[in-house]
Amino acid sequence: MALQNSIRTFSIKGKITRNVFRSMTTAPRVCIIGSGPAGFYTAQYVLKHHKKAEVDIFEKLPVPFGLVRYGVAPDHPEVKNASSTFEEVAESRRCSFFGNVNVGHDIKANELRQFYDAVVFAYGADDDKRLNIPGEDANGVYAARSFVGWYNGLPAHADLAPNLNCETAVIIGQGNVALDVARLLLSPTSLLKHTDICSHALAKLETSRIKKVHIIGRRGPIEVSFTTKELREMIRLDGTKLIFHREDFVDVRPKVSELPRQRKRLIELMCKTALDPVTPNEEARRGECTREWELNFLRTPHEILTDDDNNVCGIRLEKNRLVKNKDGVYTPEGTGKCEEFSCGMVLRSVGYKSIKVEEGIPFDVRLGVIPNFDGRVVDAPNSKKILKGLYCSGWVKHGPVGVIVTTMNEAFATGQRIVTDLNEGVLGYSKEKMSAADMQALMSKRGINYVTFEDYQNIDNEEMLRGKENKKPREKITSFNEMLKIAFRDKKPS
Repeated sequence: MALQNSIRTFSIKGKITRNVFRSMTTAPRVCIIGSGPAGFYTAQYVLKHHKKAEVDIFEKLPVPFGLVRYGVAPDHPEVKNASSTFEEVAESRRCSFFGNVNVGHDIKANELRQFYDAVVFAYGADDDKRLNIPGEDANGVYAARSFVGWYNGLPAHADLAPNLNCETAVIIGQGNVALDVARLLLSPTSLLKHTDICSHALAKLETSRIKKVHIIGRRGPIEVSFTTKELREMIRLDGTKLIFHREDFVDVRPKVSELPRQRKRLIELMCKTALDPVTPNEEARRGECTREWELNFLRTPHEILTDDDNNVCGIRLEKNRLVKNKDGVYTPEGTGKCEEFSCGMVLRSVGYKSIKVEEGIPFDVRLGVIPNFDGRVVDAPNSKKILKGLYCSGWVKHGPVGVIVTTMNEAFATGQRIVTDLNEGVLGYSKEKMSAADMQALMSKRGINYVTFEDYQNIDNEEMLRGKENKKPREKITSFNEMLKIAFRDKKPS
């Protein structure tokens, strides 16, 4: 019997009991589309604060956890610890995970509205913003999102093969992702080999010729988007020295006292690094460094330069000045003066954006978010007409900003709206809503090879086993088909 026609006849210890429990309940049903931090934190809040609600989480990949798995840098294992919280949520008797289900294709979001009392969009940002300049599609230009996916094992980007056979790389953007990418490019591979970086990326980085990274921003030092922690890591990076230009910070230091506390700490660190005398030990350390990174402010990419074979060979930047607008905010304005850097690779790190899940679901194309009022979806941008039963959480709610803690707080806020609406009878949930077992039967009928959380644990165990052989936390499986093969390998007809 074909796999897609026989999935629901399989039994897994513990899962049958859960499904019987779910089928008999008349509790409210919540569907969450997306299994990254926003999805799981929303689920966690709903399950904790509504003692009867049941939550189904849908994910297009066979594996959960989104950016915790595929976005966090491999040398930041402490951030990945959030996955232990998500595992507890997924193992709740009132929660089911359905991986390898592409909502909008395998099953429509509007269709899910018929089956659930609340549908939450938490699918994050699957696209990146472009520079829209000449040469952007040349060989050697990559989205930072793709590069991060490459070294983290995202199946869609596992075959990226970035050009590291050059001495200089340029990163456009000055956020945490830009610093993550720069750090991975410049770090000694001895610091990475015992992390969960993918073996194909580690092997490529071991042969990298890159010695210098420029990190370019349109604005000045006060407007950078990276955090103090990320900057401190870069300052202390083994075998690497930094280049800060004193003239960029002389006029900034007097303004530090006026800044908010968190921003003040960051700018103080930058000013101290750029302007204070260097200790003899630090001077000696820098003299031994073979790699370097440089922050370049008030520069806007004007053109990516290419050779006759359309390979990147440089970048032209326009110099900016900051001009105060009518709202008192300083914005960059081009001066018409340009400069050029030679380089063999350009990484675009100017932000992510969400995409529309399907027709009929409101979407703000300009902002790249689902229009909402405090997490409750509205029928159009700038509208206040709430669509009952539809919610959003995470980057698709507020845009790609903040760290995981920011996402957690925003997701809890959406979870609170859902619980409030359930408790106040706004949703008026029906006893005829589809149970988890019914949803499994529907997907099996359609031939959808959905992955349960127990199935995912087969993948998880295999990755940890492979990693153990190389003294790593895990060796990620990057093939979509191999993931599915491993996920379903222990299933036996009942």
